[in-house]
Parts: sequence; structure tokens; C-alpha cells
Amino acid sequence: MPPIMQTMQPLYKFLVLALLVAGAPACTDVLDRTPQGEYTLDNFFQTEEQAVQSVNAVYNQLRSWETHVFSFIGMTDIVSDDSDKGSTPSDGFFLQEIDQFTYAPTNVAPSTVWAGYYTGIFRANLVIENLPEVPAIDESLRTRLNGEASFLRAYFYFNLVRWFGGVPLLLEPFPTNFEIARASAGEVYAQIESDLQTAISALPASYAAADIGRATSGAAKSMLAKVALTRGNWQRAADLSLEVINSGRYELYPTFSGIFTQEGENSSESIFEVQAAAFEIGGGGSQYNEVQGVRGVPNLGWGFNRPSDDLAASFEAGDPRRDATILYVGEVLPDGSGIVEGDPNIDGERFNQKAFVTDHPGGNGNGPGNIRILRYADLLLIAAEALNELNRQEEALMYLNMVRARARGGANVLPDVTTTDQGELRQAIWRERRSELALEQHRWFDLVRTNRSFEVMKPLRPNFTQNKNELFPIPQTEIDLSEGALEQNPGYN
Repeated sequence: MPPIMQTMQPLYKFLVLALLVAGAPACTDVLDRTPQGEYTLDNFFQTEEQAVQSVNAVYNQLRSWETHVFSFIGMTDIVSDDSDKGSTPSDGFFLQEIDQFTYAPTNVAPSTVWAGYYTGIFRANLVIENLPEVPAIDESLRTRLNGEASFLRAYFYFNLVRWFGGVPLLLEPFPTNFEIARASAGEVYAQIESDLQTAISALPASYAAADIGRATSGAAKSMLAKVALTRGNWQRAADLSLEVINSGRYELYPTFSGIFTQEGENSSESIFEVQAAAFEIGGGGSQYNEVQGVRGVPNLGWGFNRPSDDLAASFEAGDPRRDATILYVGEVLPDGSGIVEGDPNIDGERFNQKAFVTDHPGGNGNGPGNIRILRYADLLLIAAEALNELNRQEEALMYLNMVRARARGGANVLPDVTTTDQGELRQAIWRERRSELALEQHRWFDLVRTNRSFEVMKPLRPNFTQNKNELFPIPQTEIDLSEGALEQNPGYN
């Protein structure tokens, strides 16, 4: 067993394997086109260990620059009313275009996430196609690995369909040509739901310590509840979220601010998070923390994803989550290691405190902070929203007020919501989602799925165009490669 596996640490401790690991060539015959010691599709997927490594490679893609870093933050937070581009005015101009809704199909951000997410889909497809042929593997493990790959493929497609609408639906690793038309959004969602059902049936409820961080059946049910909420299927969203809640497997972390510390990673509140670790040799971290870190003194990062004035003003009076979300110049760092002095070249400087990480090996680009994709508070609010739409207001209030009670932390703030008027309660739940999940890359998707993007964004960003900017443009490079098979979204031609 490799030394890194012997540590019995969580999954991020061994998610640094590439799918096809190239060894040193040992070929003595110049006519031999396949060097010994080099893995190819002909000699991979031969052992149980290789099957596990192939799934690890899908998880590994979650930490990549293209999947969950710069452009991802731009197309979830910066595009919304929660944040502005940040950094210095001339830095990252393509994100300024995202922020101001002046982007075109040639903007870097859509093409970056497109590449990152389809790489993840390719890796998942490779696993799903080849797992059945792996000899001498425990059948329960084979089933579980297929469930993990299906869960991850569903997650990749879920973000793509929310960003772009219908996209090419690739279910095998090697398409015969690039002339692949877009599937409808409904067809993509049907595949997402199918993959998550596969995952629910295949995945365990929990793992031993060495495998913490892998997708669970609870994560698959919760993701499917979020999909149902996105599609307005209130009954299914309620049923699935309540099934997870009533399992008793999850609970709110004692303190809101503690969720985003190292101690809060993979806690009782964690349903699914991208695993990261800062090794001396690198390879286990991401740049998610770096791009949002303090730019100036102390120099912790690049200063992007600046919490907006609108977000700062949106919190209720005395809500402790405001200070736990926004890090200001002059404030003591969360770990007490210094005071934020910032950069005088940045106007209105402030930072995403949820992305803060303490000093670590390998430099800022080797960020060890897990990326919280789905946590229990989100699920409670999914349940509350779905139940309210089903006219089950008393139940909805119970779950909404659970989130508020944890947020207040015993202080005399954030009183329980008591209204049973459906419209008023709907607004209260939406406001709670913003306060609870701010700068965790949920806000844009919430605005679009609730048909509020125009009314919220137009006063803040006059360039916002209704029936256009709800979706991002299909990258022009992809349209060119398809030789016209891909059609552009409305308003971007």
C-alpha cells in the first residue's frame, strides 16, 4: 500500500492521482510504440486498485482551476448581487465583463468552465464505461464506484445546464465527431435525475475515515432534492429533503463561523464538499482560497470576489453572519495572526471571509480549504421552501427557524419568523438563503430559478438584458468546433 494511503486520512489525502499515470519508459525495441510502465486504455482498468484510482481522478477534477476556481466564482458570485469583481480595476478584465453583463461568447469564463466540466464528464464516462470489464473486483465496490462516478457526472451536468441551458449530452468518453448538437434542458435534467437515482441505490450512507469525502447516498438524495427545487417539483423536493433530514445523519454545526474553519470541514453539517489539502509537495490543494484572499497586507491572495455593498446591507440587524462572511480592512484575521491592511489601489476593499485559510505549505496557490458544495443548512432551507409552496407553512417555519436559531448563537437577534402567509414566508426563506449561503456560489442560481434575476440585477447592473443574461453564451470556440451543430443562446449572436 502506498505510504500516502497508510495515513488513513480523509479522501483528499490521496486524490492526487492522474487517471492515466505515465511511468518512466523502459522500452528497448524502437518499434515498440507502447513504453513499458506507461498506462494506456489497453492496460488500465485491470485491477481493483486501478478502478479506485479512476474514480479518484474524477474527484481530482473538482479542485481544478477550470472547475471550481476563477471562472466558477465569476459565474456564480460575481455575476450576482452578492459580490463585485474585486482586486484592482485593471485586473481580470474578463470578470469585469461578467460583473457588468457586457460579456460576449468569446469571454474566457464560459469557455473555461465548459472545458473543466466536460473534462470531469469525460473522466466519469470513462469510469462508467470501463468498470464492468474490470476483473477480480469486489462486486459491492464495483457498484459503489459506479455510483460515485454517476453522482459526479450528475453534478457536472447540473451546473452546466443551469449556466447554459441545454448542452451536448455526452454519455460515452469518445464521441465519434465534434458535430454534437445540444440536448434540450429537459433531456439533460432527465439524465441528471437518472444518474442521481443510480447513485442513491449504489452509495453507502457513510464511510470509514480513509474515505471521508466521497459521495454518499445522503449527498445524492440532497442533490436530487436541489434539482427538484430548481425545476419547481415541490413535492419531490420536500419528500427527498425530509427523507435526508429524518435520517438523523446530519445536524447543524454548533456555530456558523466554525463551519468555514479547518475544524468545520467534513463536520456534521457537511453533505458534500470538495476535498483539499496543502502538502509540502503540492498536488492536494486548489486556488479557490487564493483568488479570494486578502490582496495587500497580509498578502494572502488576489482580492477577487469582493462582497458587495448590496450584500452588506442585506443582513438583518445584528445578524452575526454578516461579520462571519465579510472580512474588512482593519479587522483581525479569523486565526488572530494579523490585521488586514489591504491594498490602497482597491476601492472599497473587503474580502470573502468564508474562503479564508490559515498559513499552509506550498504557497497561496496550494489552498487547503474544502469547497462546501452542499451543507445541511441548505437542505433545511430547500425543505422549507418546498413545504411552503405545498401550503405546509408550519413545517416550513420549523426548518427555517432551525437555521436562524443556529445563526443567532444565543444572542437577542434574528427572532423566529412566524408568518404563515405563503408570499411573506417565501420572501423570508429567500432572504434567509442569501444570508446563510452568501459567497458560497449559490446566489446566481437562486436568482435565476426563482425568476428574480431581472428585477434584482437590472437596478444594480443596467446592462442586464432580460431573456438573454439568465443564461451564459455557449463558448464561441465550441460552436466553431461543432461546425454549426451547436446553436447559440438567444441574444448572443
